[in-house]
Amino acid sequence: MTKQPLNRRSFLAGTSALLAAPAILHSSRAYAATPTLKVGHVSPRTGPLAGFAEADDYVLEAIQTAFSGGIENNGKAWNIEIISKDSQSNPNRAAEVAADLILGDEVDIIVAASTPDTVNPVSDQAEINEVPCITTDCPWQPYFFGRNGVPGQGFASTYHFFWGLEDVIGAFLDMWDKSGVAKKVGGLFPNDADGNAWGHPELGLPKPLAAAGYDLLDPGRYQPLTDDFSNYINAFKDAGCEIVTGNMIPPDFGTFWSQAAQQGFNPKVVTIGKALLFPSVIESLGDRGNGLSSEVWWSPNHPFNSSLTGASAAELANGYTAASGRPWTQPIGFKHALFEVVADVIARAEDLEDPEAIVSAIAATNVETIVGPVNWANGPINNVTKTPLVAGQWQKEGDAFDLKIVANSSAPHIPLTGELALL
Repeated sequence: MTKQPLNRRSFLAGTSALLAAPAILHSSRAYAATPTLKVGHVSPRTGPLAGFAEADDYVLEAIQTAFSGGIENNGKAWNIEIISKDSQSNPNRAAEVAADLILGDEVDIIVAASTPDTVNPVSDQAEINEVPCITTDCPWQPYFFGRNGVPGQGFASTYHFFWGLEDVIGAFLDMWDKSGVAKKVGGLFPNDADGNAWGHPELGLPKPLAAAGYDLLDPGRYQPLTDDFSNYINAFKDAGCEIVTGNMIPPDFGTFWSQAAQQGFNPKVVTIGKALLFPSVIESLGDRGNGLSSEVWWSPNHPFNSSLTGASAAELANGYTAASGRPWTQPIGFKHALFEVVADVIARAEDLEDPEAIVSAIAATNVETIVGPVNWANGPINNVTKTPLVAGQWQKEGDAFDLKIVANSSAPHIPLTGELALL
């Protein structure tokens, strides 16, 4: 006989000592004066992806304040309890804490952000256990195809909002076309979910770059946290690459960029996803951080407001800087938007005691958030909807670096704030 995977329903149903407990808890919560709905949250507080979670405390504190009066659903106020756990930047740990939230804390909704290493294992646990799940901050192809999603079929309980590889490619080409440099590009793609998606011959960068007249040299996948990029650097030098692109974690880019200087490799444009998103990484590179470029998913200049607090993108970013003394980071907007969507779903769900009703409310979402519209009716594929994307370059102003938006063809409503300068 085929063994079925354990999910929360079978776990509870198969535990004789607790057989009556779910019904009792369900009933008591339904009739409580102010019932509580639990939201689980997973992000990489520690480890090499910790930059994505740098602002978690600030965002979650503001969300708890916004939720302090409860959320009304069908004429009844619900308390919202957020339980946040650290994935430690490890996919296995992300799956483990997601299972803890689902089976131990018995959360009603689970949310996650920060690359496929966090998003995918959390989503997989939610799907197995039939728990409503909302995620962001991972290109949709690694999310969907990295989880073996089938177009036209999709997933039952898990939904995602972010941009896709087609958008980041478009933003990069928009920026590179303005540079006037040779269309020879060196690719740095790690052997992980992101790297394999970005470098995929059909779904990643190779085909659209070739169609735009760019020659991409991809020497093959490297192992994350490698300590030697000499073979890549030599290949790029031999091919005359004036542009370097890819998707890397910050330690890997730091190693590559240091060795490039030591070995006399001086590209004119360096555009790297993931690693170059954070001001802390750019600052750590000193003067060699000046002029590096990346995608820009969110900034203080984005013309959006929170549906939850009314704050503008600038107010949210500046609030973080005032509270922490640190520069704003791009994930701030998307972490906030996760809970905007949660609040909207909670308010609209026909029955908060029914996971299927919550999933139906997620699927029917149409809300203007601080990162732009979130509406799964408009997605490129099942369970996915997209947010706008532009491209930017870190430029030093005095003693500080500022991320200037230098290419916005795909989202002209997001204003340019600078012009691309060659390295």
